[in-house]
Amino acid sequence: MKEVEVIIETPRGSAQKYNYDPQTNFFKLKKNLPTGMVFPYDFGFIPNTKGEDGDPLDVLVISEFQSFPGCVMSCRIIGCIKAKQTESKNEQGKIRNDRFIAIPVQSLVFEKVIDVKDLPKKFMDELKQFFVSYNQLEGKKFEPIAISNSTSSIKMIRYDNG
Repeated sequence: MKEVEVIIETPRGSAQKYNYDPQTNFFKLKKNLPTGMVFPYDFGFIPNTKGEDGDPLDVLVISEFQSFPGCVMSCRIIGCIKAKQTESKNEQGKIRNDRFIAIPVQSLVFEKVIDVKDLPKKFMDELKQFFVSYNQLEGKKFEPIAISNSTSSIKMIRYDNG
C-alpha cells in the first residue's frame, strides 16, 4: 500500500483556517470560521503536487491524533471526493478541486480502514457537506461529482519535481 507524506495546515476541531505560505515557509491564519463550525478532521496537502487550482493536492486526514499546523504525517490514501469548484456564483471557470482522504500509518483506531467503502455512507455524506458549506462561505461552489476508491485515488496523485 502506497504511503504519502501529508503536511497538516489546519488541525481537526479548529475554527481557524491556516494556509502554508511557501515564500516565508510559515503557516498563516487565513480566516475564522463562523461560530460553531470547525474542521472535522485534520486538513492539509501533499507536498510537491499541484491541482487544477494551482495549489498542492488537498487531503483530509482521519485519525485519533492531536496534530498542529506544520505536522508531517505518513498516510495511506483511502479515497477521494472528486469535485468541481467555481470561484463565484456563476458557473464560469469550473475547475477540479478534489479532496483526498487519508489515514495515518500509525493510526490504531482506523488501521482497518483501507478504502472509503469501509466508512459509513452517512460519514462520507457529512464530509461532502462540510466542504460544500465551507466553500459557500467564500462565495465558491463546491460540487462533489464522485467518490473514488483507494486504488483509483492513488493513481490520481502526480508529483511535481520541478
